[in-house]
Order: sequence, then C-alpha cells, then structure tokens
Amino acid sequence: MDSTVVTGSEENVWGGGNKPLGASYGKLMMWFFLVSDALTFSGLLAAYGFSRFKFIETWPIADEVFTHVPFVHGNFPMIYVAFMTLILIISSVTMVLAVDAGHRMKKNAVIWYMFLTIIGGAIFVGSQAWEWGTFIKGDFGAIETKGGRILQFVNTETGERAAIADFAKTIPSERVNHESKNGVWYYEGQALPSYSVSEVIEGFKANPNIAIRTESIVQEGENEGEKTVLSRADALAKLNNATHVVEGANLIRNEYGSRLFADFFFFITGFHGFHVTSGVVINLIIFFNVILGTYEKRGHYEMVEKVGLYWHFVDLVWVFVFTFFYLV
Repeated sequence: MDSTVVTGSEENVWGGGNKPLGASYGKLMMWFFLVSDALTFSGLLAAYGFSRFKFIETWPIADEVFTHVPFVHGNFPMIYVAFMTLILIISSVTMVLAVDAGHRMKKNAVIWYMFLTIIGGAIFVGSQAWEWGTFIKGDFGAIETKGGRILQFVNTETGERAAIADFAKTIPSERVNHESKNGVWYYEGQALPSYSVSEVIEGFKANPNIAIRTESIVQEGENEGEKTVLSRADALAKLNNATHVVEGANLIRNEYGSRLFADFFFFITGFHGFHVTSGVVINLIIFFNVILGTYEKRGHYEMVEKVGLYWHFVDLVWVFVFTFFYLV
C-alpha cells in the first residue's frame, strides 16, 4: 500500500509532512554533515586523549610550548591562544546577529555582521598560521638521544629554558661554509641544524650554569608537575648517547617532547584550520550574494542561516580542541 497521501495540492510524505521537524532539505543536509564531522573530530580527540594518557609522564607542558605573542618578546603562556579563542567566539556572536537580521529582512545589517564574521575568521586563520610557524621554528633547541628521548637545557641561575645558541661552542671543522667562492652549492639530505651535537656538548661542558632536564614530569613532591632536572654527572652521561640536535617541531622530531604531540597538533589543529578557512571562503560567497540582493529576491535568508550552523560548529569544535591541547 502506498504510504503517500495527497491532500489538496500538497503531497504529504510518510504522514509527517515534506519538512521533518520543520527543517528544509538544505538545513537537514547541513545537520547530517555536521553530525558526521562531529564524529570525525570526536575520534581524533579521543585518540589524542588515549595517547596523552599513555605517555602522560613525558607529554609536553602546554604553558611551556605556547608562550609567544606576535611582535612582543617574552614568556606569555597561553595569552595569544586565548586571544585567538576570543576572536572566534566573537565571530560566532556576529554570525548570530547576521542570521537574526536575515530573519527580519534587514539587508544592510546582514552585510555588516557577515563582514565582521569574515574578518574574525581571517584573523583566526592568520593567527593559527603564525602559531604553526612559531611551533615549527622553535626557540631553544634540544638534543635527541639514541632512545628517541628529548633533552632540554635550563639556566640554573634563572630557572628558565636555555637556548642552544646561548652556550653552544662553535667548532669550525664541524661545518662546511656554503658560499659560492667555495664552490659548494648543494648537498643531498636534510638541512643541517644550526649546531652539531659535538658543538652542543662542548658548550655544555664549558658552561656549569647550564643544566639538562628530561621529558619526564615529576609526579609528586616539591617539584610536582615540573620536568626532571638531572645532576651534572647524569647530564654528561645522557649526552654521550646524543644523536641529533632538534630545532622546533615536525612530523619526525619535536624539541618540546613526545613526537606524538606534534603529530596530533599538526593534524587536529590543521584539520580545524581547514574548516575555518573553508568557512571564511563560504561566508565570502554568501556575503557577496547578500550585497547583490540574491536573498532579497528569494524572500528569505535561509542560506545565511545554513552557513551560520557550519560556523557555530567550527567554533564549538575549537572549544574542545582548545581545552584538550592547551588547558588540560
């Protein structure tokens, strides 16, 4: 028996109407997409959580990694990341206002609120690109041992991280000068770090105020939550197993600690950044359509509402990413 009932000129499907829950086809499909995307992000964050729990004693401390602010020198833990989060939340508010203005058929208000939303998204994407560049470049450098462990350097007088460049001893024979007068133009393989392992070891021996700390985090006692600082003798013994100088982070090595941290950071924040970038592009398209009066002619601004759903989802996901990577 056919379940379709015709009442007058309107076709009633499944007895529930053509618009289940009062949603149009476009909005319903957007919700399907957002649910599937939410499951993807949930899987990624769950994998991150399990990995962090397994290697919790050697996981990098976020307050020591994300300490940079553009154009300002100093140690400002989480300040710029908090600013990025605030910008994204404000852009979500302006999107709400754009949707509300669309419901009231106020074209000019929709234009201005969407413009502010696009500016906020662009600032966030640019900030994330800058953060990636800073994370990849690194500030201090570290040593990797044969077991793949990372050794960082600390100034015992100040208690702060010490950069390899501050104490490494230059050994002329350790480097080949890549100058045209020497006829040396290209070598196969990866780019050399700024200093060799030998130069770092010699510099460490010549500077008694430099100490080494490991990836391991002290679990109890006076220094709970801080990384383990080695004695001078233990530090020299660890340096005997040194294999690489590590500067910054990539998918292979990571001066901040566990390489898994960098892998997850690049993938999850990159995946989210791709979503924000896509959202900015889509918002731009809708923005110009609003200016051209496309939705005025249609008699509704439902398209603004649909991209608004996507934008709010992107903002919500960032709240979880921010919590997992930076706060917990």
